[in-house]
Parts: sequence; structure tokens; C-alpha cells
Amino acid sequence: MWHKQKDTKFMSKEQAAFLNRLQRRKNAVHGIQWILLIGFFLLWEIAARVGWIDPFIFSQPSRMLSAGIQMGKDGTLWTHIGTTLWETVAGFVLGTILGTLTAILLWWNRFISDIAEPYLVVLNSLPKTALAPIIIVWLGNNQTSIIAVALLTSVIVTVMSVLNGFLQVDTEKIKLIQIFGGTKAQVLKKVVFPANIPCILNALKINVGLSFVGVIVGEFLVAQSGLGFLIVYGSQIFKLDWVMLSVIILAILAALMYEGIALLERKCLKWQQ
Repeated sequence: MWHKQKDTKFMSKEQAAFLNRLQRRKNAVHGIQWILLIGFFLLWEIAARVGWIDPFIFSQPSRMLSAGIQMGKDGTLWTHIGTTLWETVAGFVLGTILGTLTAILLWWNRFISDIAEPYLVVLNSLPKTALAPIIIVWLGNNQTSIIAVALLTSVIVTVMSVLNGFLQVDTEKIKLIQIFGGTKAQVLKKVVFPANIPCILNALKINVGLSFVGVIVGEFLVAQSGLGFLIVYGSQIFKLDWVMLSVIILAILAALMYEGIALLERKCLKWQQ
């Protein structure tokens, strides 16, 4: 706090006014976002109550809240959330690590990279969910299959985005390290990897959504618990409150994971400075 006060003390009026405008804009953006979100749920509730929509088909916020409280009390909701969150985090972490390591290997050996390039393009364009039934046949009807689907969904995107960042590093910096006798490992450690921390963090943000997609698809097919299972089961027995509640919870979990990555990004940028 003292540092902030010290900084603002020596600011010009123009700088202080500019920062105030930025802060007001940021507050306005956040305020409008919350107003839109709350307004959406209010309109949804009103539409269901006055009969504009059928609450049996579209559900309504109050019914979802009631269902969530009931399932929270008997513990089933936490079981489903915990299952999906564990599978998503496992697939997310494995996809990020394997994707980054593969990108490093392809950057290290351009011959292998040239061979793998068309296969990466094909695998990236192929709908990963189409491979989910095959993975389930190979690995069995278990949680490992679901994590594998999440891994497959995110790993190729990680490889391509991180590798593209590695290849776009300033060549002059690499030549400078090499002139002073630096090895390829030192080039990777001192130049390439630090320069691509923002790229890796962007890949993490993308992987959040992809991992959830892979997990939910896997749970649709084989799970006995999880939010994907709850969506399928709820639709089969016409418990649309469960279905909509699961979708809302998925959105919240994805937003929380995304904010976690954004927080990590801010800390990394401060560390680099």
C-alpha cells in the first residue's frame, strides 16, 4: 500500500487522470457484466412464472436452486462435481505437460517436426469426440477412458500452439547465445522457453474448455457419476432441473479454472518484469 501511495504521489495530474479513467472503465465493464448476468436469470424466472416458457422443459432458476440444495444435502451433487473436476484437472494437466514436452521435442529436432507436421494438422482437424468410443473400447468402461478422451482433446492443440510460439522466437537472440558458445539446451532454457511463457499460458486457457468438453463426452458414454452422467440421466427421466443445474455448474467450474490460469498469468508476468 505504501508503494502505491508513493507512486501516486509523484504522478502527474495527467497520469492520475488516465489511471482513474482506466479504473472507471474497468468498474463499468464488471458492473455491466453482473447486471447482464443477473438480468438474464431474473428474466428466465419471470418468463417461467408468467407462462412465457414451459418450466418443465426449460426449468427455472428457483427450481434449479431447490434441486441443488436438495442434492447438496444428500451429498450426490458434491460427488458428481468432484468426479468431473478430478477428471478434468487430470486431463488438463496431462494434456498440457505432454503437449509442451512434445512441442519441445519437435522444436529440438526439425527433421522429426517436418515428418510430424501433416499428421498434427490432420489430428487437429479431426473431431476428437469421434474417437471417444474407440478409446473406450481400448481402455475399458472406466474413468481412465474419460481422462484419455480429455487428454486427446487438448494435447494436439497444445503441441501446435506452443510449437508455433517456439518457432517464432527472435532469431537474433538465439544467434547471440550461439555466438557465445551456448548449447541448444541453453537456448531453450534462456531464450525460447521464457519468451513463450505467455504462449503456454494461452494454451492453458484454451485447454480449460477443451478438457471439459472431453470429460463431458466421456461421461456421456461410460460414466456412473459426474456432471455429464447427471445431464444424460436427468434428460432420460425428464429431470430438466438436474440438466440445467449441471450446465450452470459446468460454466461456473470452467470460469473458476480460467480465472485461476489468468491469476497465474499475472503472477508470471510480474515475475518476468
